[in-house]
Amino acid sequence: MDMLKGDQIAAANLTDWRKLAQGLHARYVIADFGAGARFIAAIGEAGDALGHHPRASIGTGYVDLKLVSDDAVYRDDEGTEHVVEWVTQQDVDLARRITEIAADHKVAADPASVSDIELGLDTARSATIAPVWAALLTGSAEAQGRGTPGDEIRDATGRVPNLWFGDAGEHGPPGQRFHIEVYVAPEVAGQRIAAAVAAGGTVVDDSGAPSLTVIADQDGNRGIICADASAA
Repeated sequence: MDMLKGDQIAAANLTDWRKLAQGLHARYVIADFGAGARFIAAIGEAGDALGHHPRASIGTGYVDLKLVSDDAVYRDDEGTEHVVEWVTQQDVDLARRITEIAADHKVAADPASVSDIELGLDTARSATIAPVWAALLTGSAEAQGRGTPGDEIRDATGRVPNLWFGDAGEHGPPGQRFHIEVYVAPEVAGQRIAAAVAAGGTVVDDSGAPSLTVIADQDGNRGIICADASAA
């Protein structure tokens, strides 16, 4: 299936879900582990019927879900097709069904609390160094370029955060090469930034806000608050 753009996801009006990085994320508040297990079992049955399933985790008081397609089709500016990890119509359809199941189970969504972490590494030689990071992070060379037309490292089982490579000059000045990207729901991005600033951080670049806001700590280390406003 074709990957969906931000405005198409927004038009689906998935009130329980937020688009973070490549996928749709939801958190549901549960009374106890048993209630969460029954909720996930019902989701499994719905997924069987649609031939698609979310990634799920359960903990004290919550069930976290992620929907993403491994075989979404992306067309670049030249019309070349790439198979990528992204949101497709099957994810939207299952998200709607899960919202219905949550209502049946009297399970409330907490969309503002969803979050996702990715790692960024600035380099001029991503093709050269990516195999090292694929081995370090996942133990498999197949993680390099999985679900992306670039050299990004993605573990098929989601055990570790994705690692993507940003552009950096071969002989540029030394500086921070690694940074953390924190994906949050658009409605809480401002709160997260304010909390970081109140804790002593500094906004060093908000030219990409509300989608991207760069925060530095007192030692100058930088992280990025990311919000997909296009899909809100």
